[in-house]
Amino acid sequence: MRERLYLAATGLFAKHGFEETTLRQIAARAGVSPALLYRYFPSKRAVVLALYDELSHDFERAAGGLPAGKWRERFLFAVRASLAVLEPHRDVLVALIPLLVSRGEEGLFAPATAFSRERVQAVFVAAATGAKDAPRAAEAAALGRLLYLAHLGVLMWWLLDRSDRQQATELLLGQLERGLAPVALALKFPSTRRLVSEIDSAAGSALFGDEPQAGAAR
Repeated sequence: MRERLYLAATGLFAKHGFEETTLRQIAARAGVSPALLYRYFPSKRAVVLALYDELSHDFERAAGGLPAGKWRERFLFAVRASLAVLEPHRDVLVALIPLLVSRGEEGLFAPATAFSRERVQAVFVAAATGAKDAPRAAEAAALGRLLYLAHLGVLMWWLLDRSDRQQATELLLGQLERGLAPVALALKFPSTRRLVSEIDSAAGSALFGDEPQAGAAR
């Protein structure tokens, strides 16, 4: 029953958007009473959090076997795994874009969605820290958090991509693959590694309200 209600809700989100969908519409589409719906999903927000939970778990499993290699190779593997997991849900995620980037409780960087964000971010931190060319521990973790944010940028591009079969996203991934090689070389210099830590700290302050501190854990 929970799955039935969940599919009814996400289907309506994809068709009408989050704001325009009501709980009564969800119950009607699922063919149940509103009272039964409330037992499983007391709010539309609960459906969105369930979506985050499902997709982040699926991604964690899909990217669990990160290949050995350089961090940029592991990063691109994780990005492609993320796109593969999200592809079947693209329509509903497109409809939820205003919600994803909002400062509300359902936004990607809200405290209420931290459980999902941390699950996904951990994969990208592992992609950096477990790479054969990983920087030192704190710097590698900072790099991983920035790779997570870069991955979100790719996902937003993909969601907005109107090209045939999202070919523009494939072009972007190709450019990333070529562009990350000189970044890896630059990370051999202390000034670049320091810059990574500083950007990581600034991102933590801007997105999560952390105290600015290079390499701060989140």
